[in-house]
Amino acid sequence: MRIDIITLFPDIFFGPFDESIIGRARKNGLVEINTVNLRDYAHDERGTVDDKPYGGGPGMLMKVEPLFEAVEDIRTDNSLVILTSPQGERFNQQTAQELKTYEHLIFVCGHYEGVDERVRIALIDKEYSIGDYVLTSGNLAAMVMSDAIVRLLPGVLGSDESCMDESFADGLLEYPQYTRPPEFRGMQVPEILTSGDHGKIAKWRRQQAEQRTRDRRPDLWRDKNSTV
Repeated sequence: MRIDIITLFPDIFFGPFDESIIGRARKNGLVEINTVNLRDYAHDERGTVDDKPYGGGPGMLMKVEPLFEAVEDIRTDNSLVILTSPQGERFNQQTAQELKTYEHLIFVCGHYEGVDERVRIALIDKEYSIGDYVLTSGNLAAMVMSDAIVRLLPGVLGSDESCMDESFADGLLEYPQYTRPPEFRGMQVPEILTSGDHGKIAKWRRQQAEQRTRDRRPDLWRDKNSTV
């Protein structure tokens, strides 16, 4: 998979994408992630990529010409162009599962008051939000979505089964996890987890996942049961 991120602040991505799981995936050739500086497509020496909105109002709007030229420069027949925006569809685990099947993703990071509507109409295939709040730019949203997608690619987590029991994988929150020591400050690891009975362990984990989802995310529990 190849991911291109169009942004005004390309340097902000260096740390998160150079470390840990995503860094290893890039090093091993499982994913290619590039940042594209939108100011490289500006039409003046100052690198102007924004202007005042027609009709007045606060803030500045991202100009149409640089965005069109940047997207058209890197887009291919296999590309999916995504705008990060608080007005977009809510990004979730199912979305990540769908997007991992694409060969090439292009993220357009919103800035200021957003983008010229003609960009949204003519260039954007999908528009996603990571939550009902407003960030200073779409950079963090692009990082979050890229991370969620890349870790689902074959080989990235070492074992492809690693993400099967995670929260949201089957509509439930993940069950409680424990490791050594078996006792710490009076808190014991549940005996069933050290019993060696994998059938009972699997049943216990399922029950715990269901109970945790009912208690913490009743909305997820309702959604899951409405589809069964």
